[in-house]
Amino acid sequence: MNLAIASVLVAGLMPFTCAIIAKAGKKSYDNHNPRDWLAQQTGYRARANAAQANCFEAFPFYAVAVLFASYAQVAPERIELYASVFIVARVAYIACYLSDQDKLRSVAWLVGWLVTIGLMSASMGF
Repeated sequence: MNLAIASVLVAGLMPFTCAIIAKAGKKSYDNHNPRDWLAQQTGYRARANAAQANCFEAFPFYAVAVLFASYAQVAPERIELYASVFIVARVAYIACYLSDQDKLRSVAWLVGWLVTIGLMSASMGF
């Protein structure tokens, strides 16, 4: 079960990793108006910012799914398998976003979403 809890921590940190990628190394970064600055970015910086937003959007549903599965006493091995697949899918999602691989990115997003649905379903005894 420690792996599942660790995956929630990793998933929670993913948006901040994307934010660092979007902002790092750019001397013109404006910390007074970071959202305006990010909105003007292009290329991988803009995609990193979009990945950040998506990571924030995906996190609550996934975290709740892990908690529900734990509460429902779903087999720990099953939860850990799903958690591992989710993290791999989300890392692949970010990598595909940064490298502008739109179709693979969508597949990675779908895998992460299906894992979350799987955890919720397992919580309900399916």
